[in-house]
Amino acid sequence: MAKVCITDAVPEAGLDGLRAAGHEIVSWAGEQPPTRAELLNQVRGADAVLSVLTDGVDDELLDAAGRQLKVVANIAAGFNNIDLETCKRRGIVVTATPGVLFESTADTAFGLLLMTTRRFGQAERLVRAGTPWRYRTTFMLGRAIQSMTIGLIGAGQIGTAMARRCKAFGMQIAYAAEHPMKSAARDELAAVGLPLDELIATSDVISLHCPLTPETRHILNAERLAAMKQGAYVINTARGACIDEKALAEALKSGHLAGAGLDVYEHEPEIDADLLEMENVVLLPHLGSATAETRTKMTGLAVANVVAVLEGKPAVTPVPGF
Repeated sequence: MAKVCITDAVPEAGLDGLRAAGHEIVSWAGEQPPTRAELLNQVRGADAVLSVLTDGVDDELLDAAGRQLKVVANIAAGFNNIDLETCKRRGIVVTATPGVLFESTADTAFGLLLMTTRRFGQAERLVRAGTPWRYRTTFMLGRAIQSMTIGLIGAGQIGTAMARRCKAFGMQIAYAAEHPMKSAARDELAAVGLPLDELIATSDVISLHCPLTPETRHILNAERLAAMKQGAYVINTARGACIDEKALAEALKSGHLAGAGLDVYEHEPEIDADLLEMENVVLLPHLGSATAETRTKMTGLAVANVVAVLEGKPAVTPVPGF
């Protein structure tokens, strides 16, 4: 029987595989996520750790866990919170949960698109504030997305799922050739691959679906934001640091960009103060994959990875290189 540490609350149904395997489960029971000190204490003596993307998995955490640690199973499609080189050096397998959250995350991205272009977020706040209103033909006019071009930075599973939603609503699909779409999906959606800077300059909406890497950190920087079309929109359900948040706020304040819909932030959970004050910005608290069904599947896949590794078998969905 191995000791498996779960660093934060997860859907209980996702843990059935651990229970069936007979492993000891050590779960975080606090109403709030653990502090760093609590996290380090939580993982002591663990043979396996189920982590979430807010957990920094580094030398400090691995030292706290101990030499017996065999696997870190991230309950996320990404793994930028994990020091992969350190884990590899220590012989610790790292896994993620790709392939189960793309539909729910694309739903979130498309929801942000509609909320931003049609001003639904602003309108809902107006009603809740008790502000007097009446129907008028000029009242709170938004923008129709039909015939707009959406430019995808990242056209993998999530980006492609977003493209399908946009195509169904009459949008033209383009993607950064540096982050390509599979040929079958490209043909199905009549999608056009463009060099990144051309994509940014010609799209009405830029939607980010790329992983956070050294190459994609601030991929939307001040220069590229300035190169976007006047009145364009930005949607981000990827990672906050893919955008220079302060530069985005400036582009919105100046009126160069018409709006932004954000689910992730550069210094999450902190958000640039200017963005909080803007009516043309929709802000969500990182809800991308937040459906009961998807989060249960993510947890179950992380559990399947843990069980496999503890049984001496290959992980189901290892991070590349593991």
